[in-house]
Amino acid sequence: MDIERRNNVTVTGNPQGRAVVLAHGFGCDQNMWRLTVPALAEDYRVVLFDYVGSGRSDLSAFSEDRYASLEGYARDVVEVCDGLDLRDAVFVGHSVSAMIGVLAAGMAPERLGALVMVAPSPRYIDDDGYRGGFSEEDINELLESLESNYLGWSAAMAPVIMGNAERPELGEELTNSFCATDPDMARVFARTTFLSDSRDELKSVRVPTLILECTQDVIAPREVGAFVHQAIPGSTLVTLDATGHCPHLSAPEATNEEITGFLAGLR
Repeated sequence: MDIERRNNVTVTGNPQGRAVVLAHGFGCDQNMWRLTVPALAEDYRVVLFDYVGSGRSDLSAFSEDRYASLEGYARDVVEVCDGLDLRDAVFVGHSVSAMIGVLAAGMAPERLGALVMVAPSPRYIDDDGYRGGFSEEDINELLESLESNYLGWSAAMAPVIMGNAERPELGEELTNSFCATDPDMARVFARTTFLSDSRDELKSVRVPTLILECTQDVIAPREVGAFVHQAIPGSTLVTLDATGHCPHLSAPEATNEEITGFLAGLR
C-alpha cells in the first residue's frame, strides 16, 4: 500500500534537518499546523500527515476494527515513519495525538527520539485520585449527542473546545474542520479518543518530552498536565499564556517558541 497516499503525507522544510512529525487531533487534519510549519521549515524536515478517516487521507483504507483503539492510529504513525525511513524523529502530537505518539514511540523506538505533547490527556474521565475533566456520564452524553447529530454537535462543541470566545473565527475554523470529517469515521475516532485510558503507558516513556498546556482548557485541565508531567520521567511542563485546547492556532507564537526552544536543546 502507498502509505504516503493513504495518509496524505506532506514533507517540507530542510531536507538535511532532523525530522519533525506533526500529528493532528480528533476532527482535524494537517492544515491545523500551518502556523507552526514556517517556524520549523528552515532548520527541520517537517512531516505532516492525516490519520486514515481524516483530512485528505484515503478513506477506503478505513477499518473500524483497526481504529477502534489508539494502537491503530499509532500504527499509522509508525508506517508513515517506516515509509519515509525516519530515524530519531521528533513527534509533535496535539490532544489525543500526544498519547498516540507515546504508543508509537513504544512500538518503534528507533523511529521516534523525542516527544512534544500539546494539550495532552491520557484519560478524559475522572477516576479515584485523578481529574480528567469529565464524569463518565458527561462523556456518554457527549458521545450520544455526537452520534445522533454529528453536524449539530460539531457546531456546538467546536467553539467550546477552541475557547477564545472573543475570536469567533477560531471556533468557526474548528467547526468547519469537524464538519468536513466523515461522520461515521468521526464517531469511531471520538469513541476511541474519549474512552481511552493511556495513563499506564506514560511511565514507559524514555525519550526527552515537552508537555505544553494552556492556562484554561476545558478538554485538558491543568491537573492533567501535572499528572502527565509527574508520570513521564524527566519531562518538561510549560504552561503557555494561552487559553483553549488548540494553542498552535490561538497562540502560535508562544507555542512555536517553546517547540523550537525544545528542539534546539536536543542532541
